[in-house]
Amino acid sequence: MNKVLFLILFCGLNLLLMGQDQAGEIKVIQDPRVDSLLQMHIELNEKNPHIEGWRINIFFESGNNSKKMAVDAKAKFVQSYADVPCYVVFQEPYYKVRVGDYRTRMEAEKLLKELVPEYPNAFVVEDEINFPVIDWR
Repeated sequence: MNKVLFLILFCGLNLLLMGQDQAGEIKVIQDPRVDSLLQMHIELNEKNPHIEGWRINIFFESGNNSKKMAVDAKAKFVQSYADVPCYVVFQEPYYKVRVGDYRTRMEAEKLLKELVPEYPNAFVVEDEINFPVIDWR
């Protein structure tokens, strides 16, 4: 009987105390070099805002009018695929049009299958991509 009474009293007090607001304070003790390393990491990311990833090369050409042809190819692509990022890149002597910002080759291959009927010479390439957009909602 005493054990049951003690258990009921104990549970009741715990429930009472849990209902009260309890303000606490946490103190973090860390090496100051952690902050300097974090700051260095932030600065490096600001200097190079790209990461390794994959894109699809849909056009490349060199010679006369190659820049205009690349810009036209980009405009044509954007009309059909407005939601896919598209870039004109110059890597001497070629102007190239690359699309997408994919973290994995499999993601790029998925779009490539969709593009092949319209762009039969398209292929997946490893490239520096922009950081993915994160929706915080």
